[in-house]
Amino acid sequence: MAKSERRSDCPISMSLDIWGDKWTLLIVRDLMFEGKRTYGEFLSSEEGIATNILASRLKRLKDAGIITARTNPKNRSSEIYALSEKGIDLLPVLIETHLWAERYLPVSEEIRETLKAVKADKPGFIQALSERLRALPMEQ
Repeated sequence: MAKSERRSDCPISMSLDIWGDKWTLLIVRDLMFEGKRTYGEFLSSEEGIATNILASRLKRLKDAGIITARTNPKNRSSEIYALSEKGIDLLPVLIETHLWAERYLPVSEEIRETLKAVKADKPGFIQALSERLRALPMEQ
């Protein structure tokens, strides 16, 4: 992003310009934790993203190099999405967001159980999930 396109040189501001809206990190979350890989799967998320917003955010994430897209071999008119290395590197951000939410917001018991594993060995958890995400095949 060229200086003229960003609001400031602040790392937080520049990061938020890419993924700081209401929907973008939810798409990353779905790729990272829910195993969603297609447009239709993202549409099925409980938050109810509109089709035009989803298309816009997928394009933004691709343009930023956070996700990759390949033609779906089972349906040549659709794509399969995956996190790039840059996207996988957002894992600690999402983990810390989960931990913050657990502390201050009502979260489900299922999430609390997962976070017990995170708290027991955060570096190990992040490494294992990162490796699992890197190993995902591009086909469904």
